[in-house]
Amino acid sequence: MDILVTYDIRTGDRAGERRLARVAAICQAYGERVQYSVFECRLSAQGYERLKTELLETIVQGDTVRLYRVPGRISDAREVLGRRRPREVGDPWII
Repeated sequence: MDILVTYDIRTGDRAGERRLARVAAICQAYGERVQYSVFECRLSAQGYERLKTELLETIVQGDTVRLYRVPGRISDAREVLGRRRPREVGDPWII
């Protein structure tokens, strides 16, 4: 399934900055960053549950994470204005 993840983490102190970095790292492990606090992910049902668990273990009251399940492929639902990404979510990396 394709998931759009957005978050808003309180960063008024060092603990908040560490949480923000941790949430970003978690999301990066599961998908592609498309904006500062927005990730596109292609996950299995088990991967989705693991992502939710890791995020719930990281955030505190006052933080917000939103997970949007996109029916079908996220690339079919997306319209980009301005600069386009060079790859699609789930495309292989050629190194």
